[in-house]
Amino acid sequence: MIFSGKTISVTALENGIAELTFNLEGESVNKFNALTIGELKQAGAALKKASNVKGLIVTSAKDVFIVGADITEFGKNFTVSEQEISQGILETNKLVFNQIEDLPFPTVTAINGIAFGGGLEMALTTDYRVMSTTAKIGLPETKLGIIPGFGGTVRLPRVIGADNAIEWIAGGKDHKAEAALSAGAVDAIVAPDKLREAAIDLVEKCIAGDFDYKAKRQEKLEPLKLNDIEAMMSFESAKAFISGKAGPHYPAPVTAVKVIQKAAKMDRDDALYEEAKAIGKLTKTEVARNLIGLFLGDQALGKAGKVWASKGSKVKLGAVLGAGIMGGGIAYQSALKGTPIVMKDIAQAGIDLGLSEASKLLSKRVSRRRMTPDQMAGTLNKIQPSLSYDGFDKVDVVIEAVVENPKVKHAVLAEVEKHIREDAVLTSNTSTISIDFLAKALERPENFCGMHFFNPVHQMPLVEVIRGEKTSDETVARTVAYALAMGKKPVVINDCPGFLVNRILSPYFNAFTRLVKDGADFSKIDKVMEKFGMPMGPAYLTDVVGIDTGVHAGKVMAEGIPNRMSNDYTTSHEVLYKAERYGQKNGKGYYTYEVDRKGKPKKVVDDAVKEILAAVVDAPKEFNNEEILERMMIPMCLEAVRCLEENIATSANDVDMSLIYGIGFPPFRGGPLHYIQDIGIAKFVAMTSKYISFGESYQATEKLIEMAASGEVFFPEMA
Repeated sequence: MIFSGKTISVTALENGIAELTFNLEGESVNKFNALTIGELKQAGAALKKASNVKGLIVTSAKDVFIVGADITEFGKNFTVSEQEISQGILETNKLVFNQIEDLPFPTVTAINGIAFGGGLEMALTTDYRVMSTTAKIGLPETKLGIIPGFGGTVRLPRVIGADNAIEWIAGGKDHKAEAALSAGAVDAIVAPDKLREAAIDLVEKCIAGDFDYKAKRQEKLEPLKLNDIEAMMSFESAKAFISGKAGPHYPAPVTAVKVIQKAAKMDRDDALYEEAKAIGKLTKTEVARNLIGLFLGDQALGKAGKVWASKGSKVKLGAVLGAGIMGGGIAYQSALKGTPIVMKDIAQAGIDLGLSEASKLLSKRVSRRRMTPDQMAGTLNKIQPSLSYDGFDKVDVVIEAVVENPKVKHAVLAEVEKHIREDAVLTSNTSTISIDFLAKALERPENFCGMHFFNPVHQMPLVEVIRGEKTSDETVARTVAYALAMGKKPVVINDCPGFLVNRILSPYFNAFTRLVKDGADFSKIDKVMEKFGMPMGPAYLTDVVGIDTGVHAGKVMAEGIPNRMSNDYTTSHEVLYKAERYGQKNGKGYYTYEVDRKGKPKKVVDDAVKEILAAVVDAPKEFNNEEILERMMIPMCLEAVRCLEENIATSANDVDMSLIYGIGFPPFRGGPLHYIQDIGIAKFVAMTSKYISFGESYQATEKLIEMAASGEVFFPEMA
């Protein structure tokens, strides 16, 4: 044994070959935490001193190679200076990864599974890479608001060329074996059971002199082989393209290109210095902090879901009541992920529409080569259309998705309860109606909860699992398990008007209609909020959701929380609804919609809307962007605070992740509670005082005021 640690071992094989194996103790995957980095440094030193070693293979004892850096340890970087971050990374590269790259014998990495981030960067330090046909590699750091830090921006361009490296690093995507071989990132791909054997064979051939490993290594140590014209064409065009694609809120992709460009004429060590400097700067940005927080938040959400699911039984057969677009989307998602589902409706037309929706979504997967026609047929066969309750005695979970009408839902829920097993779970896809209210129609309210999907079902990851006063833990657990099986991200919340996402969104729409009443141009409000990072502005979003839906939801919320959600004026939503402008569904709302060349609705400003809105507008008025942003965001953020304080959601992370996954709240801002924290809680509270005359929806809560005074924050680890 050359070296033995808790994460790494180095053993001597035959013919002077050593094997460095990653095997992080107590974990299902390998990752670069502080312990692994420290032991890699020791292992490299031991190999450097070993006089009888002629070659090295690097392997993993787990199903993956290395998934990347341990992001849970990244938080400490938020508390130190930019210079300290850069210096720490530079020393790690010099003492750890360069030491492996500079070993006095040939080295080969066997990539058996996922090699992301630091995992791929580790593989790049060796002279050759052999990859399993089932493995994936990539550098996803730009998705976290940073760039590769263990030499990825230096070594990858020298291995696969500047253009390919820019695409890989700026895009942050993972790549399968064939693509990796085609790009030159790996030197061979083999079947999984032949991987270790192939790595040993390759290193033996290097030892025998069949391959010039020194020349191959030297290319990674020298400047890029690009003349000035080639460099200018490559880097300048890439910066322009990537800047346009990434947008102004995500600086990491463009920074990566600039680092590669600046380091192109440098040797390895100077180039690594440029990489380290850039990471130091990016790490201190709010974008990086929030994107890393989002990554950790997603992991926390997943763990919480698995804990719930472990308490419940697996769903072998599901059912959805009410076909149509929503029912068809739910049936598609269940069948796609492998759970058979009954899709029931009272009319054949509804069944046809639901099947058509599922078929359309599956056809798109076939056209994009993500599924074969045979697989599509197999998935469709998992959807069992029905006009009756035949077979419902075998169903584990039923999802009611009929019209958003309390009386209709009461009748349907009471009826279906008579046709299912006593232990079956009954859920409602209602978006606003109280779960406790709906449960009054049931004999077994303990088996009932909300299971609120967001539209379109196949695209929106969030599912709100809403527990009523009498909902049992088993009911919640089985519903969460089903949501996870459908590939969704469930968040367990307590019942209240609008639940979590729609409750928080309601004051946002009220703020919008009030701004319009006060004379603001709705198209300017859209532009301000889109510049903030929202996927679409409030007027456009209302059109997409449906103005009729918005008016109905507004009434439900006003009845449930009248002190904050009701209005003492006729809203722009209401006047457009009366004018039969329902949004995209009938081609006219705040905007008029035309079909573009791809067959998708395209919004067009319609002067007739201003005439209609004149009836509810006090007088046209010019608002600056700052006031529009403040008036739109304060009510939303304060309602998010209230949902946390009232225990509608169990954690600040659940609130923020729900808004990101439910409505597309800008990920780089981290969610409404992260947004308050980034502004500064005391500063945010002071901001609310400017609008105190607007009512309770603009008034900071007592708890928030206390937090401002004490220095308490929502996310201490991100402070």
